[in-house]
Amino acid sequence: MEVLKTLALFIVTALAEIVGRYLPYLWLKQDRPAWLLVPAGISLALFDWLLSLHPAATGRVYAAYGGVYIDVAILWLWSVDGIRLWAIPHPISVTNPPIPRHLDYKEAISA
Repeated sequence: MEVLKTLALFIVTALAEIVGRYLPYLWLKQDRPAWLLVPAGISLALFDWLLSLHPAATGRVYAAYGGVYIDVAILWLWSVDGIRLWAIPHPISVTNPPIPRHLDYKEAISA
């Protein structure tokens, strides 16, 4: 049960952070009204308060939160922005190999 509470806290914290950063983006880049900065400030204040409720201020806790944050951010992209990640070209492909063309394979591994 404690794990579910912590996971729920991580998800709510991630949503508060994303909303607090997304609303100013709308104001700056999409010419939305300036009053959106008020709920953004409230959301970021909520985010700060929620961070204080996390089980411990250790690297492992924030690493776990980071993983949840990435998952929530991807869901936000899908549901709010309508961006599908499979439409974004992968950086490692046939036309863009991870090894520079002027190096051979052995030089790339030893580098």
